Amino acid sequence: MRDNERGGALTEVTFFILLSVFTPRHGYAIMQFVEEQTAGRLTLGAGTLYGALNTLAERGWIAPHGERGGRRRAYCITPAGRVAAERELQRLRTLAETAERIMAGQEETEHG
Repeated sequence: MRDNERGGALTEVTFFILLSVFTPRHGYAIMQFVEEQTAGRLTLGAGTLYGALNTLAERGWIAPHGERGGRRRAYCITPAGRVAAERELQRLRTLAETAERIMAGQEETEHG
């Protein structure tokens, strides 16, 4: 995962994984959620997903949820993970607002 923790930018995969565990989910359900929410544009392989889950757990952004039943471990977002997701949402809103302003020709320029 190449998230820029200092700058605040998350990868799209990280952001969608965080969104997926606002409701506790196990690995396969997370993969389905991401695929459904992106209309198939993003698909996660098991290796990518479980590597990301481990990293997010190490950061304290997600945590195991409930009893581990069989091989399925459910995860849920932590308060720190909510902050990270909210920060990313705000960053994306600002990015979109800036792009819309520029593309609409409303950018003030010094050159012209």
